[in-house]
Amino acid sequence: MKRIFFAALLLVAFSTASFAREFVGGGKTHSSLGDYKIYTADNPVTINGEQFKAYQISYQNSPMEVTIVIKKDKKCKNYIVLSDKLSVQYVCNESYFGVQKLDKSLKKDGYSTSDALLERSEYFHQKVLAPGRRGEVDNAHLIAAYFPRLISNPEEMARK
Repeated sequence: MKRIFFAALLLVAFSTASFAREFVGGGKTHSSLGDYKIYTADNPVTINGEQFKAYQISYQNSPMEVTIVIKKDKKCKNYIVLSDKLSVQYVCNESYFGVQKLDKSLKKDGYSTSDALLERSEYFHQKVLAPGRRGEVDNAHLIAAYFPRLISNPEEMARK
């Protein structure tokens, strides 16, 4: 009986672990949202009929979930950042990695950048965040740390 119980417990533990999101990393935002954690998304995200790899970001002091969709371009990768509050994209080329408003091609899927929710001064500060050609996870860390500053009122997103 003990063997059956132990085997069942072991099976449940392995099943639960296989469905858990993979932790990629974490860090500080230096904003009211607190620390962040990055996980691989459970399922790919479909945009314009194509499936893309994605990461999920959660913040310590906010229920807001942010999804980073990795879209490979000819020269580099674009990072489409989707949340219920604000959506933008971070793009890279040989020279730099920085923020942009979402492409008009994403509008048919319901994704666009709201100017009313965008902190304009921070948007222009983030036009160039780092040199281009960085790793996917390094860029995800930059996005997780800097994205909350783009929201016009991040304190509103923080838990009370």
